[in-house]
Amino acid sequence: MLRSLAIRDFVVVATLDVEFDTRLTVLTGETGAGKSILLDALCLLLGDRFEVGQLRAGAARAELAAAFDVSDVPAAGAWLAEQALAGAGDEVLLRRVLDAQGKSRAWINGSAATLAQLKELGEMLVAIHGQHAHQSLGQPEAQRDLVDAFGGFTTLAREVADRWRAWRGAVERRDAAASAAAASASEREFLAERRRELAALNVTEEEWRTLSAAQSRLAHAAELQDLASDGIGALSDSDDALTARLSQLLQRLRAATGHDPALGEVVSLLEPATIELTEAARALRDYQRRLDLDPAELKRVEIRLAALHDVARKHRVRPEALPALLAETEARLAALAESADAEALARRAAQAEREYRDAAGELSKKRRFHASELAHRATEAMQTLAMAGGRFEVALPPLPAPASYGLESVEFRVASHPQQAPGPLARVASGGELSRIALALSVVASEAGAVPTLVFDEVDSGIGGAVAATVGRLLQALGTRRQVLCVTHLPQVAAFADAHFRVTKVSRDDGVASDLTPLGAGDRVEELARMLGGAEVTAKTRAHAKELYEQHRRK
Repeated sequence: MLRSLAIRDFVVVATLDVEFDTRLTVLTGETGAGKSILLDALCLLLGDRFEVGQLRAGAARAELAAAFDVSDVPAAGAWLAEQALAGAGDEVLLRRVLDAQGKSRAWINGSAATLAQLKELGEMLVAIHGQHAHQSLGQPEAQRDLVDAFGGFTTLAREVADRWRAWRGAVERRDAAASAAAASASEREFLAERRRELAALNVTEEEWRTLSAAQSRLAHAAELQDLASDGIGALSDSDDALTARLSQLLQRLRAATGHDPALGEVVSLLEPATIELTEAARALRDYQRRLDLDPAELKRVEIRLAALHDVARKHRVRPEALPALLAETEARLAALAESADAEALARRAAQAEREYRDAAGELSKKRRFHASELAHRATEAMQTLAMAGGRFEVALPPLPAPASYGLESVEFRVASHPQQAPGPLARVASGGELSRIALALSVVASEAGAVPTLVFDEVDSGIGGAVAATVGRLLQALGTRRQVLCVTHLPQVAAFADAHFRVTKVSRDDGVASDLTPLGAGDRVEELARMLGGAEVTAKTRAHAKELYEQHRRK
């Protein structure tokens, strides 16, 4: 569950720290006060994309952080261990920093994380039902995803999609090999000849570096010998050698220290120089002895380098790239050999199809079973949401051809009253009915899922009266099994909450900001009165609000 959320310089929130209850928590406030900003911040912590406009005006960066308790989410614990992101105990800390350049950084338990990792972990921790969920509910993809999520087999659905792509890829390789057989034969002949030439040359990157260095050294051997001789003479062998002159200077300085001890520091600095000059002269003598003046070796090196340059020019690469060209040639020949095996490609395509159909068949069986259960439970929920006698159905018509999402499409059908024949949800349901059905499906799907925290962002829009009270009761009941956060504008829903926060917009010296205030019993009645009566709250409105609050306390 979500334990706490901290926000700094995000939209109109300057500083906000909030801790959450384990059951049903509602967020209320006037339109535009910033109720959904908290959810936007949470979504960013769960992997959503950041927009610079979400930064608070004048701020250089925004910081978001959330703490979750995952003691009841073993899948999240296993995932964290697998990703080497586990923290101490059962707490998970998510943090994200966003800057004015549009860049963001994220951490999980103090370790750097990617947005993909935030999103993957977030799917195990929080399910968010947005206020416009009913608008996407008419889309086949949304209906299919809801059935798969309800049944808990989204992983199988992803596996079916992976196998479908593998099957299509195998078919494309099989077909491409058949159409390119003639062209590949010509290419194979060219590549085979190039491989023979490069293999016979048998050059390595190390040999090229060694030959280049040897050629430079051998070509300038006489010059290097003269340089070494001059250096030895200057350092130690000439009458005016540096080592002798430095030794004489040191003797005079040592003698002078008897007159002024301060010269001892100079002596200390010069003594190591004597040793270094002597070592340098010895190193030059060793170098001179090792220096090779063999003309035959120089000729051999130059012949080998000329051969490498000739082959490199022929194939339009640098000489040092010849080993990589050989590896590339062999890899391409192996790929062509594989693609030329029409029977093997056909077998792979057939095997990939079998694997896809096995997984897709399993997915179809699960969808049939859980679609029936979803329809039954959604129909039950409709009876309490002012659609008595209505029916909800999930049809699974077979597809004319297999698809990445399986062997069937998913279509929600609804009848809002007993005399109506079920029809496609998007065409049959009115706007208000669609909102209520979307809410029913959200609650039903959440009850069946394993995600510990559920967020409902004004999913109760378009309803009121007794239906609103029913929605509040549904969310309160759901809160006994999950942590539920609900942004609402309905007092009938807010009255059922176990914890209530009011969001207000206030003017400050540095601009407009949103504040979040936890409400006690008296403040809750006042907020319910505001929600009931609008700008003008009367004694009658307060009485109604108090009655509403006391009526819906959890028994």
